[in-house]
Amino acid sequence: MTPSRSVRTALQATGWLVAAAWALSFPLFSSLEPHRLWGWCAAAGYLCAAALAVRRPRAAVTAALLGAVAVPLLWLVLTGRGQSEVMVVERSGRLLLETGRMYVDRPAAVDEYTPYLPGMAALGIPHTVLGRLGDARIWCAAVLFGGMWAGRRLLGGARSPLLPVLVASPVVALPLAVSGVDLPLAGLCCLALAAAAAGRPVLAGAALAGACALKWTALPAVAVAVALLAACRGGRAAVRCAAVAVLGTAALVLPSALLQPAETVRQVFAFPTGRAEVPTPASSPLPGHLLAELGTWGWWLTVALLAVGGLAVALSLAVRPPRTLVAAADRLAIGLTLAFLLAPAGRFGYLALPVLLVVWARSVTAPGFSRIVAGSAGQYVRSGAEAKSANA
Repeated sequence: MTPSRSVRTALQATGWLVAAAWALSFPLFSSLEPHRLWGWCAAAGYLCAAALAVRRPRAAVTAALLGAVAVPLLWLVLTGRGQSEVMVVERSGRLLLETGRMYVDRPAAVDEYTPYLPGMAALGIPHTVLGRLGDARIWCAAVLFGGMWAGRRLLGGARSPLLPVLVASPVVALPLAVSGVDLPLAGLCCLALAAAAAGRPVLAGAALAGACALKWTALPAVAVAVALLAACRGGRAAVRCAAVAVLGTAALVLPSALLQPAETVRQVFAFPTGRAEVPTPASSPLPGHLLAELGTWGWWLTVALLAVGGLAVALSLAVRPPRTLVAAADRLAIGLTLAFLLAPAGRFGYLALPVLLVVWARSVTAPGFSRIVAGSAGQYVRSGAEAKSANA
């Protein structure tokens, strides 16, 4: 074994051990049963992966996937257990299918709130039709993997060993098993950025419309994809993407919003930002939440900081637009991280989305080439100083 390979193997084994330690913190400190179960299963998988990493790195990834994803997801689906978000999505799908309205009128308890848009309710419909085989987590995962796979195909990237490691990591494995509601948004953002990088404005706009119909936190992805297209394919392509995204989002969201305008405002906007009658459970001690806890002035200060952060990212897109997939993913990750950190209410788990975007973009970019475009004509160039400059 060469010295470089020995170092790489040691790093991989150490990474799996760190993941195992992190997973073990859930059965030791969490009061949520699905998280505790995931922690035991994942820790076993990660420890096996660490033991196998020295001589069989591929088998190590397989062990991690089995322990952190397959076993806990299958067990939780078959036993009907998971975070409350799963039940909320499935209930909204049932209401949408049976009544055409996805929100509970005048919700009195936290579990009666649905802080999502109609696209998320659509992912809950299979449960009404198929029972446990239609568990919302399965369909959320399908959108995630479908978006990542389609994005890689668009760019012609080779299979990367980094992607299975990403899926097996706690960043993706935990939400995949216990909740899954943020994963389809990530998959559609990956597809939208890949389509923009490949010069496919209509497809990019359609993916963005799907993402924005899930949660309004997908809106920053529209600005990044449009900026990427404007820099690489010209203004007409950017306008086409923006038009498809806006019109598609309106077509998917407006019918539900017009049927229940008051509930849309209360549950989709007021509840996630801590302004509803019932406090949101998204209360991790992030900077924005800590400020909002100081009172009304603190809440307005977080809103002002959010606006400043959004303006800063928008200015960066105008002054120095991204010209590669990696640069676009990095810029979107920065914007989302600022939004999650400064929001009046949030969870540490939300930060998995920007991490996933950054890692996925690098996993699908071929090591020898970097897609950059000058003017309106696309071309591939060898990665080097020029590609690094374009990626900045």
